[in-house]
Amino acid sequence: MIVNERQTEEGLFVSVCDPDVMGETFEEGPVSLTVSEEFYGGEHREEDEVLDSLRRATVANIVGKRSVDVAVEAGFIDEDAVLDIEGTLHAQLLRLG
Repeated sequence: MIVNERQTEEGLFVSVCDPDVMGETFEEGPVSLTVSEEFYGGEHREEDEVLDSLRRATVANIVGKRSVDVAVEAGFIDEDAVLDIEGTLHAQLLRLG
């Protein structure tokens, strides 16, 4: 999986994606998702490192079957909150307070 971490005034912003969706655009109805190198590009990480990033994240965007499955299985994302956009899974994490 590819992980990008950015520190913001609001906290740690994490982007995670499967390598096979990088550079792709997915559209379904009014929803469009572009997995750009600029936003999602980062370092290839193993599952334990991805989970560490998600533990520390204030906000996270997660794209791709493996990446979303890892986040769901670890309890970061509720399975009912996962979007399927043209066959590609997408989820967002937001921690308040």
